[in-house]
Amino acid sequence: MKYFFSIIFFALVITSCSQSKSKHITEFSQSDIKNTLLVDVRTSEEFGLGHLENAKNVNVLSDSFTSYFDSIPKSKTIYVYCKSGGRSAKAAEKLTSLGYNAINLLGGYDAVKENAKN
Repeated sequence: MKYFFSIIFFALVITSCSQSKSKHITEFSQSDIKNTLLVDVRTSEEFGLGHLENAKNVNVLSDSFTSYFDSIPKSKTIYVYCKSGGRSAKAAEKLTSLGYNAINLLGGYDAVKENAKN
C-alpha cells in the first residue's frame, strides 16, 4: 500500500512540475514586461502583419527555437503568444520543461485584435 501511494505522489509531482502557467492576453499590459521577455512564436510573416509592442519574434516551429533562449537567464519570466493560443501553449510547455518560467498568453493576437474592436 505504501508503494502504491508513493507512486501516486511521484506521478503528481512530476505532472505538476511540467505544467506551464497562463494568463489571458487581454489581461496582459506593457507594465507586465518589466524584467521579462515577451515572445511572439508565430512565423515572421504573421509577425509582420501585427504584433504586441516590444515582442520578439521567435518561431516555435523553427529548429532554432530552443537555442534562441540559451542566453536568456532561467530566472527571467517569458510571456509567449501566437495567433490564437495553440502554438504558444506548446512553446510555454517546451520552455517550462527547459527550466524557464514561461507564461502562455491565452487567446493570442486574435483576442487582442477582437478586444480592440470593442
